[in-house]
Amino acid sequence: MASTDPPAAVLSTLRCIGFSSVETVAAVTGLDPDEAESALIDLAVDGLVVRHSGPFGGWGQTAAGREADARARTRELEAAGAGPAVAAAYERFLELNPELLDLCSAWQLRRPGDPAAEARVLDLFADLDRRAAPVCDALAAALPRFGRYRPGLARALEHARAGRTEYLTDHLASYHTLWFQLHEDLLATLGVPR
Repeated sequence: MASTDPPAAVLSTLRCIGFSSVETVAAVTGLDPDEAESALIDLAVDGLVVRHSGPFGGWGQTAAGREADARARTRELEAAGAGPAVAAAYERFLELNPELLDLCSAWQLRRPGDPAAEARVLDLFADLDRRAAPVCDALAAALPRFGRYRPGLARALEHARAGRTEYLTDHLASYHTLWFQLHEDLLATLGVPR
């Protein structure tokens, strides 16, 4: 997702991932950590982001940053003429969203140590992922910044199927986390209130 405009990429990313460390921002944007930190400092000087300390702290958007990001997303959507394509993909995403939430609940409520149940839920995740792929591909074709989601979701599922099951719901790069970020990105891009 590296951008020719690191501050814009960082501001957009913070809208989707919430308060985060420099390292997380760098990983999501594809920027070098020093470049991500420099962009964060520039954005802080402009009053668009703030850094909070503490266990749930990190860098996040201010109200002014949220407004600036919304304006930038509107300009991006209009310049690319991508509004109809993103809106259509969002409708397809909404059809899959309740199923993803049900799968996450099923995973979290499963009886530990039941490999047959785990395999069934993993198979259902794989089926959902197969149907989500065209939605992600359509979004990436409409706006390249959406291109990070398909590989991230596939990677999370691959980790889970290889036994690292925290990548379904309990990791910063889990399927559920990336799905949530995609949902936030779609809402922000289309100007849909949560």
